[in-house]
Amino acid sequence: MMDIKKEKVLVTGASGYIALHCISELLKQGYKVKGSLRDMNQANKIRDYFILDSDEIDLEFCKLNLLNDEGWDEAARDCDYLIHVASPFIIEEPRNEKELIQPALEGTLRALKAANRNDIKKVVLTSSMASVAYGHKAEICNNNNWTDISKNVGAYVRSKTKAEKAAWEYLKDNSVSFPMTTIHPGMVFGPLISNEIRGASVSLISNMINGKFPALPEIFFTVVDVRDIAKLHVNSLKNQNSDNKRILATSKNGIPFLEISKILRNLGFEKSPKNLIPNQVINSLAAFNKDMRITASMIQRGYYEVDLSETHSIYDWHPIPIEKTLEDMTNSIQKIIK
Repeated sequence: MMDIKKEKVLVTGASGYIALHCISELLKQGYKVKGSLRDMNQANKIRDYFILDSDEIDLEFCKLNLLNDEGWDEAARDCDYLIHVASPFIIEEPRNEKELIQPALEGTLRALKAANRNDIKKVVLTSSMASVAYGHKAEICNNNNWTDISKNVGAYVRSKTKAEKAAWEYLKDNSVSFPMTTIHPGMVFGPLISNEIRGASVSLISNMINGKFPALPEIFFTVVDVRDIAKLHVNSLKNQNSDNKRILATSKNGIPFLEISKILRNLGFEKSPKNLIPNQVINSLAAFNKDMRITASMIQRGYYEVDLSETHSIYDWHPIPIEKTLEDMTNSIQKIIK
């Protein structure tokens, strides 16, 4: 019987929330996976997350740093595809926005340059609705919208916007051997693969169900299940209709923060907040608090919808309902806490 060579995918930031789900989906679909880590001491722990499903898994690891050239060519050399997920994400505003922008921007360019030097067939880049929906007042966002980073949008939003723009400019200005797809999730929720409460959205929900927030600001999120995002990344690898496209991957409608909390209370988490922080309180605090300034700008941004017509036309896109997403997420958080 002829041995069919499995294709291999390099996944950057392999210890992260979205990346772990991408690895899971790749393994399910029969790919070999090479995951990049900053700390190779994590490798055995991550492997153990997947070994439960199968004694033999095609999963290996390599050491990469978004701020260092070392190892990128070696990592990409024997791979067919690249999924670039690695990018810093924190809820609090950093003292210096370079802490977020520099690794996001430089890491993206290192990934693309390595892909181009090593005959990668396609790159799928994890972007965000952060690069689409802020700094302007579009009531319906589509994949032609770009965030205006001259406005007070915060370091994370700037980092995702700058990194994605740099990626498209690199493709435009260089003779590249591959197409690229960018995936734009909203706020990502859903079950954890890891056994740690880490990552911005995971920490957010964990704090909400444990009563750490007495009240919430009047802001809206578009939301998506991490499993749906992982499938879009993997299904984009060979979907030529997604080549060189920005794929918006989130809920059509913005969901009020308080509505998310209401769903959590309906699931039995009575400590989840019931009340709003008055806008005038946030506006007053914004005068001397950087985090409150960003919150105030999100309040001002208000409700928006997302045009998902192209996503539906390219993929079989039937996202998991938010109620199911939060139920599965809180179940996995509780298992870790216990």
